[in-house]
Amino acid sequence: MNLGFKNIACLALLLCNFFIVKSYAQTFIITSPDGKLELSVSLNNSLNYSLNVSGQAVLVDSKAELTIEGVDSSKKIISVKRNSVHRILNPHVQQKSKDVVEHYNEISLQFDNKQSVTFRIFDQGMAYRFSTQKIGTLVVNSELALFNFDNDHQVLFPEEKSFISHNERLYLPKLLSEISSKQFASLPLLIDVMHSNKTNTKVVITETGLRDYPGMWLKGSDKTALSALFPKQVLKSELKEKSDRNENIIKRASYLAKVEITANQAERNFPWRVIAIGKTDAELLTNELSYLLADELKIANPSWIKPGKVAWDWWNANNIYGVDFTSGINTQTYKYYIDFAAQYGLEYIVMDEGWYHLGNVLDVVPDINVKEIIDYGKSKNVDVILWVIWETLDQQLERALDTYEKWGAAGIKVDFMQRDDQAMVNYYWKVAEQAAKRHLLVDFHGSYKPAGLRRAYPNVITREGLRGLEHNKWADYITAEHNLTLPFIRMLAGPMDYTPGAMINAHSKNFNIVFDRPMSKTTRAHQVAMYVVFESPLQMLADSPSNYLKEYQSTQFISVIPTVWDETRILSAKISDHIITARRSGDEWFVGIMGNSKAHDFTVDLSFLSSGDYQMESFADGINSEKYASDYQINKQSVTRLNKVKVRLAPSGGWVARLIKVKVKVK
Repeated sequence: MNLGFKNIACLALLLCNFFIVKSYAQTFIITSPDGKLELSVSLNNSLNYSLNVSGQAVLVDSKAELTIEGVDSSKKIISVKRNSVHRILNPHVQQKSKDVVEHYNEISLQFDNKQSVTFRIFDQGMAYRFSTQKIGTLVVNSELALFNFDNDHQVLFPEEKSFISHNERLYLPKLLSEISSKQFASLPLLIDVMHSNKTNTKVVITETGLRDYPGMWLKGSDKTALSALFPKQVLKSELKEKSDRNENIIKRASYLAKVEITANQAERNFPWRVIAIGKTDAELLTNELSYLLADELKIANPSWIKPGKVAWDWWNANNIYGVDFTSGINTQTYKYYIDFAAQYGLEYIVMDEGWYHLGNVLDVVPDINVKEIIDYGKSKNVDVILWVIWETLDQQLERALDTYEKWGAAGIKVDFMQRDDQAMVNYYWKVAEQAAKRHLLVDFHGSYKPAGLRRAYPNVITREGLRGLEHNKWADYITAEHNLTLPFIRMLAGPMDYTPGAMINAHSKNFNIVFDRPMSKTTRAHQVAMYVVFESPLQMLADSPSNYLKEYQSTQFISVIPTVWDETRILSAKISDHIITARRSGDEWFVGIMGNSKAHDFTVDLSFLSSGDYQMESFADGINSEKYASDYQINKQSVTRLNKVKVRLAPSGGWVARLIKVKVKVK
């Protein structure tokens, strides 16, 4: 009996020592559901974490800290909660698929200063966010988010010059050590982590759940780390002389954000810091962390929200021809857009800049009758979206939206915000909420990246925040390589209004910058393939309706491509090189291939199809498309899931296929 007592006493002492050590070290391990990602979180003098992927280090001794005025920064853990979730979500506006798997493990650390931090780890990456239970007016003075990598890796760095930005950048390849502490970038950005065993892990850093708080940007450190910086609260700004959109920031606060926490709030959550992981390039294209971590649906019944395609006026400068009226910002021109949209089953047109006198979003120009245009559209099942400048709209917000609703408009395209400080982030949420009350869609241009708003308010159906086709009007840097970088980085954050569909196509040697008659620096098939590869539930047709009517075969092919999807499969992908995407809508499959400025040969394995026969119609680079980028060919053939289809892409080329299942006739 004495021997047993000693054993029990020794065991008790060992357990006591174990918990003392654990309490002192404050280290916690959490793994992804598939076991391939391992996160280590520790609290000594600071909150640190490290991340391994398949046993290889990615992040080491990274740091996270939130400093709130009047709250002691030194803290102790008073409770630890672990949780696991596995469920299927069904977004109302489907981007990649109708079923989104939410599967993660989670640890929450509660501190004695009424703050807590939660880490979630998925198979596709990890994220963390701070929360506070402190009531009253809180001033957030600073936030430390240090992403410290295991070694010196290449970054695709969307470098910025100012916090006043449309976030429309090129992705510049740089080593971490080459990025100084004075250089900074908007999000998302990508780090290509090369491991000692010669394998790679792709890391994309972004954020979601962004509300009542400034957006996060990243700067260099002259070493192997990136650290967050944030635009401080704007206290005073004014429009520049003779401008309705460009601001001078006159004064900023010394703090990042000021927030109100009421007694009936259980806690106040801050944004998620997202580290998306792709063990292959292709995995980045199906990553859903930005959506999964966002605030849940705020609209009671979103059934009125209708995705679709849009005939857009601004890119083509209303350059229509073969008509018996003078084209321009006038009622006849927009009726022509509506006629075109109706002919090809497009759901919307946009009335962009020029329909109102700048400075007053209710002062319609004499040549436009908005109500007549909207009523004409409704007679042909085509709805109208109205472009507005954000600041002018803000001055008249409820009155303007009430008027647009009365007119019968379907939505608004809000432009030139160019900021993501706390006040501007709150503006996005205000517009989303007020528009939803009136059943209006919202497309944000001149905007920051998607950061979770679309899950709470799916009427925010798409947004810009990328360097898209519009830049072809004044520059030559929208290359096929750029087009093949965007989906791996910017599209991971959410839908992107790139505005594809150029019908005038050229290669580098014969590309010209023509503002009023712009062209693409890719083949025609590359442009058509974007409608499958690029995600936007509201997808623009950027070129002139007259060009589309002339190029009716291309237009017909574009018109049948959905803008939302039941299922997405990435058959092959390599950043800046190529993407082969297969997407399903109902019983139909679409395959889109985009290539870079080199010619490519691919074999497309159709084994993703279900059993049975399919009729495949393909839109491919023409035999002369290497010389004449607008050349294309359309082919039809019968296929099954056993077929492997050979595809030849011209430089900056593309290929698209529509596969319709052949119904078996019942005798």
